[in-house]
This record gives sequence, C-alpha cells and structure tokens, in this order.
Amino acid sequence: MHPFKATAAAVALAFGAAPVALAQSGAEIQEIRQQIERIREEYEARLRALEERLRQAEAKAGQAEEQAAKAERQAAAVARRRAENVFNPGLSLILQGRYAHLRQDPETYRIDGFIPSGGEVGPGERGFSLTESELNLHANVDPYFRALFTAAYSPENQVEVEEAYFQTLSLPQGLTLKGGRFFSGIGYFNEQHHHAWDFIDAPLPYRAFLGRQLGNDGVQLKWVAPTPFFLALGGEAARSEAFPGSKRNKNGISLGTAFARIGGDAGPSHNWRLGLSYLQTSPQERAYGDQDSAGTPVVNAFSGRSTLWIADAVWKWAPEGNPTQRNFKFQAEYFRFQERGTLAFDVKGANLADRYDAQQHGWYAQAVYQFMPRWRVGVRYDRLAHDQMNIGQVLNGTLTAADFPILNPYNPELYTAMIDWSPTEFSRLRLQYARDKSRQGAPDDQIFLQYILSLGAHGAHKY
Repeated sequence: MHPFKATAAAVALAFGAAPVALAQSGAEIQEIRQQIERIREEYEARLRALEERLRQAEAKAGQAEEQAAKAERQAAAVARRRAENVFNPGLSLILQGRYAHLRQDPETYRIDGFIPSGGEVGPGERGFSLTESELNLHANVDPYFRALFTAAYSPENQVEVEEAYFQTLSLPQGLTLKGGRFFSGIGYFNEQHHHAWDFIDAPLPYRAFLGRQLGNDGVQLKWVAPTPFFLALGGEAARSEAFPGSKRNKNGISLGTAFARIGGDAGPSHNWRLGLSYLQTSPQERAYGDQDSAGTPVVNAFSGRSTLWIADAVWKWAPEGNPTQRNFKFQAEYFRFQERGTLAFDVKGANLADRYDAQQHGWYAQAVYQFMPRWRVGVRYDRLAHDQMNIGQVLNGTLTAADFPILNPYNPELYTAMIDWSPTEFSRLRLQYARDKSRQGAPDDQIFLQYILSLGAHGAHKY
C-alpha cells in the first residue's frame, strides 16, 4: 500500500475507536463508583449495628451497676436491721432550724373561707428559730414485730410523741398490721416526716383539711398484692382527736380510712404511682374561734359528719434508674372535703345552733428537679376553693354572714419556689420564697433559710 494511504487508514481507525474506548472507560468508572457505594453502605450498616450493640451493652452495664448498688443498699439495710435489736436499737436525731422573714404578722395567720383546723398551719415565728426536731428509735423486736418511736420537739420547747407503733413482720399473703400512733396512710404527702419534705411547709390543702398532717391512735391493715406491678390496699380504724375529728369520750372507732395505690416502672428511667384515699369521721362540738359582726370574739362549734377524698399522682425520672446525677419528681394531689351537721354560734353566749352544709376542694402540684449532684430546685402551686356553703342561721335570717367572717367565701392561693443544697446525705441547706394569699387582702411574702442535719442511723424514706 502506498504510504500515504496507509497513514490515512491508521488515522481513520484511531478516530473511529476513540468513542468506543471512552464508552468502555465511563462504564468502568461507573461500576467502580457503584462498588464503592455498596462498600460504604455495608460499612455504615455494620457501624450502626456495632454502635447499637455498644449502646445496649452500656445500658445493661448501667442497669447491672444500679442493680448491684441497689442490692448493696438492701444488704446494708438488712444488715442494719439485723444489728438492731431490743438491746441495740437504731437511734437517730434530726436537727432543724431556720430564719424566716415574713411580711405579715404570723400571729394573725388564718386560712380565710375555711373553718380553722387548729393544727400547726401557720408560717411560724419571724427571725431565727429552732423548728421541729425529731428523736427516733427503731428496731426489730423479734421475728414477728418491729417497733418505732419518734418524738418531735417543737419550737415552743414542747415534746410530742409523733409516732409510736409496732408493725408485723411475718403475716402471710403480703399482709402487714400496724398498731399504735402513726401518720395515716391516706394521700401521698401525709406519711412523710417533716425533714423529708421537699419544701419547708406543708401544702395548703393539708393545712386546711387535715391540720397539716393526720396522725391516728389506732390500727392499720395493708395488703400488697402479688402482682408484677405495685398494688396495695389498706384501711385504718382509729380514735382521732385532731381535725377534722374531735376529742370524744366514747368507746369504739371515731375515724376510718381506706386507700388504694397502684404503680410501676415505665422503662429503666421512669416510675409512677397513683392513689385514691377516703376518710370519714364524726366530730362532736369541734370548737373554733371567730368574731361576730360587732367584732366581739366568739367560739363556734361544729357537730356532724366530715368526709374527705384524696386523689394523688407521682411520677419520677432518673436516667437509667440512677438518681445520683440528675432526677426529677412531679407530684400532685386533689382534695374534696364535705361537712354536714350542726353549727353552733357563740356556744358560751347566745348558743344559736342550726344546720351547716359545706363542700370545698383544693389541690396542689409541685415539681422538683436535681439538675446536678447535690443541687435541687423546685416549685409548687396550691389552691383552695369553695363549692358551696349553707349556714342555717344566715339562711333563716337569725344572723348575717358578717357573724361568720372566717367563713366568707374566698379562694386562697400559695406560690412557692425553693433551691436546696445537700453536701452529703446527712445535711441539707434550703432557701425558699413563697407568696401566701391565705388571708384575703393581705398577701404575705415569705423568705426562709433552713438547715436539716441528720445524726445516727436513719431508716429509708417513703416512696
């Protein structure tokens, strides 16, 4: 072939083959990219699987650690109880004190719209004071009984037996019998001792309807059901001298209660409890002080039947069940109180008696958050309200509403905020502010500084 023709043919062949080579190169690159994408997806899937396994392993390790800590605490409690006996009872002392700055005179404290309960419901004294301190002794008496005694020292230098009861240890079928003097099992807050409260003072409904806390001399029977969740039923028969009851010289039972509780866990970080309680008593000549329309002090008295319903709810959160770093608690209780009977006006003078019918309600809700070890903040809102109140002497025109100034319709409110610091489990310092609208037209701004110190062995607090 002529050289020129051969060259031309080679050039033509080269230009013709180029598109084919480019096409082959593009397909190869695409294939490589697809392989890389598949490898990347497989790698990411395996990485996600490994991360999930790691998370589950850490969660199990955390649960195991918490279970071990819980078992250790239970073992320590068992060992402590075994060490306690009638010759060597557990002994503890709770010291409490505070400084109070109150805008209104605490001597004139009252809860307007509600019959005074006569309990320790006021904010206490101004300035520095020693508040309720407790001396506690407890031990297993024998394999069948456990006994506890708690004496409370008031700021007025008076000693009161707050609790003194026995409790059975070996009844079958989840039954427990308690006898003596004890805080009633109604509601959620009622069984808690003063030093275990999340705020310095009791919620407003407890002050209005139970004189702060209900304590009985009597017996309590409680049954914990053998269910995978918490279920407890109980009841009490007692002699009650405190509000809403009254001191009576009679045989038999003057106060009865019943309560039911249900609760459980919701995952490793949450648990909850719901409760419903009922109380009934029949006070006779339960007296309280008031003023008539002329401003003269008088003593009135109620006789009849008092009933109280309480619904309570508690929700707690702690990451993976470990509350040492952070935890949160929300609790709320609703009260419905009713009294029917006879109200006597000025029993030491005119002594005018007629029917009395009142229905009231109240509630509170609070939240406490431990945002870092040893530090907590909390808020609470309390409210009381009237549903109806019929006073016979006012309805028939014998007297006027001005003769019962304390019972004039009013809905008290209380706003509270606090922050506390617990250097150890044996000490706590607290700062609290409250705006108390218990007195109509006289809101009270209250500032408290409180210390709580615990000495000696101390039993676990209620849930």
